[in-house]
Amino acid sequence: MPETIPCASAPAALLDRRPAQAGPLPATRPRPDDFRSRIGVDVAGGFYPAPHRYQVFLSRGCPRSLRVSLTLDLLRLGDSVTTVFLPSPAATGSLRGAYEATRHRYDGPLTVPALCDRWSGRVVSNHTPDILRDLADHLGDQGGGGLPRLRPRALAADIDALGELIDTRIVQAARRAATDRAPQGRAEALETLLGALDLLDGRLAGGPYALGDELTAADVDLWVALVHLDAVDRPRLAADAARLVSRHDRLRSYVRRLGDHPAFRGHHAPAAR
Repeated sequence: MPETIPCASAPAALLDRRPAQAGPLPATRPRPDDFRSRIGVDVAGGFYPAPHRYQVFLSRGCPRSLRVSLTLDLLRLGDSVTTVFLPSPAATGSLRGAYEATRHRYDGPLTVPALCDRWSGRVVSNHTPDILRDLADHLGDQGGGGLPRLRPRALAADIDALGELIDTRIVQAARRAATDRAPQGRAEALETLLGALDLLDGRLAGGPYALGDELTAADVDLWVALVHLDAVDRPRLAADAARLVSRHDRLRSYVRRLGDHPAFRGHHAPAAR
């Protein structure tokens, strides 16, 4: 079975209603290596939200793993949800066992982030957005004990919409702007990336966080994307393009300010390769 450990991953009305230009959205049809069970207490929820029941497998340097790790720290779930970092022989073997216990004769990739049920030894989900929602909605005490409300009901649709914008118009566009073999493809992706950065930089003029005055899951998504952009994608851009990406003063200040938050401090993006 492959030893590869890749990072896994309909919004409401987008914050900016112009059509995204970062290429087509991924197909929604589940892949054979998709695991999409959920934590919940209703009929649709197959796993009860009990403390100390779950563990998450993460990979250092993986942006989606970083989002999960930050969410655990913000919600102070470190004592309730076990975190296992790969690669290591023991962790890889444990993760492989969870995939095989979940799907008979599974021979796909060992995808992380992966949320696993320690009671049954099975994978609950390797779909990062679902993992983040379940941590916030079912395992975290939102707003209790001074903790942030990462997914307040009134902002849930905007959080999901902004996450889609970040994924298509920052993460995917930055990758294409740095690696597309066609000059026109790189230019179009750069235009998409700069448009998204301009939009988000302007939004920060109205409040300290991505969606106003309250730190939410949108800030986890945005901060990780910006840190990864600066550390990995920007150094691979042409010099003029890199300067254009760096001109957004509010976004740069935002990254530094959140980086001083106790939950964000010490988390870093992978070095450029």
